[in-house]
Amino acid sequence: MGITTHILDIATGKPAVGVPVRLARSVGTGWQEVGAGYTDADGRLKTLLPADAPAPHGRYRITFDTAAYLGSSAFFPEVQLVFVVADDRHHHVPLLLSPFGYSTYRGS
Repeated sequence: MGITTHILDIATGKPAVGVPVRLARSVGTGWQEVGAGYTDADGRLKTLLPADAPAPHGRYRITFDTAAYLGSSAFFPEVQLVFVVADDRHHHVPLLLSPFGYSTYRGS
């Protein structure tokens, strides 16, 4: 239920703390912001969408302001991931981050 994320800094092996994150849902020909926040001391953000309600089905875009965390040395100052919610399960979208790359997957 809901949509959550977390960021692990794979260069340091530590959670990425204080990263601004925005969640938007595709609406018509544009995007509507539906959630936002900052990663906590564990690198997690559990409040993008309420955990007690399923996310409406559709296309979502999660934007990580990686420059806010990595500073001016960030090769990728922003990471945007687009994904589809097609069922009522919980959707966890983590980001593995380093100064020169990133990776993601569907978590649980």
